[in-house]
Amino acid sequence: MSRERIGTDFVRRPGSAWEVLADLVRVAGFASVVAAAIGWGPTDVAVLFLAASAALVLRMLGLRGGVDALTGAVILVAAWSGVLDLYAAIAWWDVAIHVVCTGVIVVVGMLVLARTGVVAHPSAESTPSFVAIALATTLGLALSALWEIVEWLGHNLVDEAIFVDYDDTIGDIVAGGAGAVLAGLLVATVRLERVSPDEDRAR
Repeated sequence: MSRERIGTDFVRRPGSAWEVLADLVRVAGFASVVAAAIGWGPTDVAVLFLAASAALVLRMLGLRGGVDALTGAVILVAAWSGVLDLYAAIAWWDVAIHVVCTGVIVVVGMLVLARTGVVAHPSAESTPSFVAIALATTLGLALSALWEIVEWLGHNLVDEAIFVDYDDTIGDIVAGGAGAVLAGLLVATVRLERVSPDEDRAR
């Protein structure tokens, strides 16, 4: 991932309605930080700031507008779900968010690894689909386990209200793994990045 490409993608003007929507999600993210500062506590502000920052970073990655908007929206919904206690209020919400949120994060992670040369691009003809799926699943399980460690640390060091339970932990990791498998199928079969100017000229 060249610095020139990152800079170009970050400062470019939106080229489609989807890209405008993705930028509106970013605006909503930072508006959420302000809202949390007014109506909630510092922990909630920190969570929403991380979500808003993640949505901003997405602009640097050159994702297609729809993928960018969906990913930013999913991360923002996941953050607000914690602030509004939806995980406790809706029995199935936690599992659904773990599936979807892990999936979109794995998609982004796979593309970052490919563009930095760590792995072959998952959509390349030379990359078998099962390799992309296996790598995505491994990445998703690792990220899910890391998230559960963060929750455990948060429960013990920050706020005991953060729910930690063995069955919940295992269930969340399984849900994250399922989302990662779906992410692997997606990155192996669908182009998720914008066409760069160099690629466009080469056509």
